[in-house]
Amino acid sequence: MQRRCDLNRKRSKRRKIHCLIDASYLDSVSQKYLLFAELSVQLQQRGISRKTALLLLSNKSTVPLKDEWLEAFWCKICNKTQWYHVRKTGKHTYDLSIAQQELWQQVQGVVNPDGNQSVSEFTRRQSRTLGSSAIKDFNFIK
Repeated sequence: MQRRCDLNRKRSKRRKIHCLIDASYLDSVSQKYLLFAELSVQLQQRGISRKTALLLLSNKSTVPLKDEWLEAFWCKICNKTQWYHVRKTGKHTYDLSIAQQELWQQVQGVVNPDGNQSVSEFTRRQSRTLGSSAIKDFNFIK
């Protein structure tokens, strides 16, 4: 049975997210990066039937995955920061797993490490150059 002072508490309680190694509380050190599905296979892995997944993706190009995101946490005991794939399974329960590389392809608001596919290699190389030595690439123009 809960104490009366706990029942009347209006402030939000701390999320019960624990370290996978030593079971201590984890502190969030980043924003939540929400996940989106672009393929029907990604929706089927989350329990949606094939027909429903195809129907959802025919209406929209991406479907937001409810209660799933990537977030970085810091453990006081381990003294390290780790990126986790967080799934909200209940009202106050979460399922953690270490974020895989494939999940970063499904996140909104993150820069693609391979760069924009529609940009040429020349433009990509020119954007990385520092100083005025970039003029040497244009020496064939006279």
